[in-house]
Amino acid sequence: MEEASSSSTTVTGCAPSMKTTSCIETPIRNDQNEEGTLIAGCNQADSQTTAFFREIDGARRNTYLGCMIRPIISLPDKRLRAVSKPVEKIDLEVKKLVEDMFETMYDAPGVGLAAIQIGVPLRVVTIDATRGDDEKQPVALINPELTWTSEEKGTMEEGCLSIPEFADEVVRPEKIKARFLNLEGQTVEVEADGLFARVFQHELDHLNGVLFIDHLSKLKRDRVTKKFAKAAKREAVE
Repeated sequence: MEEASSSSTTVTGCAPSMKTTSCIETPIRNDQNEEGTLIAGCNQADSQTTAFFREIDGARRNTYLGCMIRPIISLPDKRLRAVSKPVEKIDLEVKKLVEDMFETMYDAPGVGLAAIQIGVPLRVVTIDATRGDDEKQPVALINPELTWTSEEKGTMEEGCLSIPEFADEVVRPEKIKARFLNLEGQTVEVEADGLFARVFQHELDHLNGVLFIDHLSKLKRDRVTKKFAKAAKREAVE
């Protein structure tokens, strides 16, 4: 997703007035349950540095810098409609992919990126839902999945790095529960709302070949698709 620009759109595509979801130390359980699953409680807070993100991916925070910026594919590239495959093993290749994804995401700039957006059909997502001068909180999500979504819906403006210079309002659940693996292979379970929840759902859609324009009316979706198809033809001729 896109980060906030000078207008009211963010590159995950959420409006600047939207509060960032972060996790504060008091309500966090950072232990393991009987099944050995890492548990982390998450709720809406201010932009202070959060212990939660350090715990789930802290060991590799400093390795995200100095990596390769990869080109981001855009509509109408057919790869964006592919369903990404689960990661079977978190090896050095996957970890290098994650580092490149963070470098690419920050350069864009964006607050979320799915591996398929750089042409890699694996279920890997990177998110950093911090804003402005707040300390970066990069989170790598391997094989992410939703386990619950609230009945309460919210409407917010979204954009996408793969559909540049276009944004529109999208309705999604306000709160989520999710599960994923971190780079250490630990299972992480989170409850989130705000920006993190919005970005998570946007990026999970990418892994299933769904774009945010699919949540719009057919008329709007067709207009956007035709616009980018024409632009791609012009570039091919040039």
